[in-house]
Amino acid sequence: MQKRDFWFILKSFVIWRIAITLVAVLAIRYIPVFSQNFFGGKYINYITNPLFWGWANFDGEHYLSIAIYGYKDLQQAFFPAYPFLMNIFSNFFGSGLESYLWSGAVLSNVLLLGSLILLWKTVTLDYSTKIAKLAIISLLVFPTSFYFGAVYTESLFLFSSLLTYYLYRRNKYLFSGLVGILMTLTRVYGIFVLFVILIDVLKNKPSIIEIVKQKIYWLGLSILGPLTYMWFCWKNYNDPFAFYNLQTLVGEQRSNYLILLPQVFYRYIAKIIPNLDWSNFPIVFTTILELSIAILLLIILILSFRKIRWDYWIYIVLGYILPSLTGSFSSLPRYVVVLFPVFVILSLYFEKMNKYLRLGIYLSLAIIAVIAQALFFRGYFVS
Repeated sequence: MQKRDFWFILKSFVIWRIAITLVAVLAIRYIPVFSQNFFGGKYINYITNPLFWGWANFDGEHYLSIAIYGYKDLQQAFFPAYPFLMNIFSNFFGSGLESYLWSGAVLSNVLLLGSLILLWKTVTLDYSTKIAKLAIISLLVFPTSFYFGAVYTESLFLFSSLLTYYLYRRNKYLFSGLVGILMTLTRVYGIFVLFVILIDVLKNKPSIIEIVKQKIYWLGLSILGPLTYMWFCWKNYNDPFAFYNLQTLVGEQRSNYLILLPQVFYRYIAKIIPNLDWSNFPIVFTTILELSIAILLLIILILSFRKIRWDYWIYIVLGYILPSLTGSFSSLPRYVVVLFPVFVILSLYFEKMNKYLRLGIYLSLAIIAVIAQALFFRGYFVS
């Protein structure tokens, strides 16, 4: 990476950070709060300093709680790496509840900057620097990119998944396996990264001798992450899959049995959309956003079939299918933002576009991102 490339990344990050701060300020000033629920630090703290506590709304509240008190009932869906790091680094920010939020917010922002550098390095393994630049812009203007600046796992997972994959591509198998432990302790999606790496390894058809000689077996260390957390869930809650089984209790529109993708589309098109209260803008916006991103991903998968690396394509498929298995796209807009191959594919198409059309698309995505973040900051569920 050349110096000018780093400065492009840093400039992009700073502009994005200023933009989401400005959106938060405007949201606080012009949008009324939805209720007294789901705010970071509880409503009593949020209302005194919403610009600070708003970064921990919804799931951020749980990460704060786990970082301070450990796991409580119905919190097992939240993997432990992020709140564990929040707990450690909170010591650098004083004491009290505020120190944990500062810890999480700083972690998320620093890790996003690291993720952008890793995204550049990963993309340029296969493509030009122009594609890398477009991938970074596409990621930052995506409608749910503001989660990278919040007390959420998005930045940590994107950083650890990119680093795991990048180290694997550079044949640093021991370090890839070690970082993979962090990745799989951050989100269940880490298992998908391991799966696509395994597919790529098998595609290269190494012999047992090569596996031993090159020490490819070190990649297997990554599986210690989910196994450790499953053991913890089994030991404390008698359910090694509590992180998945609890989704139907804490998530809206989710079922306790598996539902196939065509059925989910049918639900939205035939049941959910026709019965929307179109006077309720936040609900309409969120529902349309969920369905639109689901359709976008489906189009991406169809158009990119056999045109990109197999491991990229399969990673998107797995990341697309998992959220829909409970019968809803309600978290898909947020889950998509960590699937870095999505932004590589988008960039490949953006490169071929007229620059004004590309700018128009970026502007449209940015407007949607502004609305999504503004609603999130005032207690409206977005993803």
